Amino acid sequence: MTPISRTRARAVETLSLDAVDTRNALSAALVTGIAAALTDCGKDPDVRAVVLTHTGTTFCAGADLRDPPDPDVLVALLRQITELPKPVVARITGHVRAGGLGLLAACDIAAASTTATFAFTEVRIGVAPAVISLPVIPRTDPRALARYYLTGERFDPAEAVRLGLLTTTADDVDDALAPILDGLRRSSPQALAETKRLLTARVLETFDRDAADLTALTARLFSSDQAREGMTAFLERRDAAWVV
Repeated sequence: MTPISRTRARAVETLSLDAVDTRNALSAALVTGIAAALTDCGKDPDVRAVVLTHTGTTFCAGADLRDPPDPDVLVALLRQITELPKPVVARITGHVRAGGLGLLAACDIAAASTTATFAFTEVRIGVAPAVISLPVIPRTDPRALARYYLTGERFDPAEAVRLGLLTTTADDVDDALAPILDGLRRSSPQALAETKRLLTARVLETFDRDAADLTALTARLFSSDQAREGMTAFLERRDAAWVV
């Protein structure tokens, strides 16, 4: 079964992460599926914008620890979202963790319901939010971000707006998105593509400068003794050995 479901309404293509059994964790298959769907959308002149959303109670649980994607492939996906010549809008009604926040940050506009929760949990399993920093750091407040990068604490949608991860939050996320999608439908495809290029230029500079180093850092950390302990502890639902 494909890990992505697709629908279209009035030139807006909705891609739903649909691997509920793994809480939409970023497996090699899911990353490949998202990339393929985005490629189709980028080539289709009848698609004005893309909504990236999810089935189930979790938008994305982060990397699939049993079947993680190659770091270079994840970087390519984050860059693809950033470079797609059509706006990509995140629609979230559930939980977002770790690598899922990279997907969120790569999107041009992001809206979440007030029941959503967020956390950069990498530090709690012995790694760092390295690759996802490519879109996250250029789009967020550095002082506010430091707390959540360093502690792995959960935070709510209002705090995600303050950080710069979310555009807006509302009890009904579809009500919040309605005027946004209407605005995109009223906008020229050419104008949207060129305006997006203006908005993402600095983010792409970060990819050009830092992607290789952060990919190497990810590979090094995931092969470390502390990461092995952290991931084992997570899968066994216990505290890691370093917890004091």
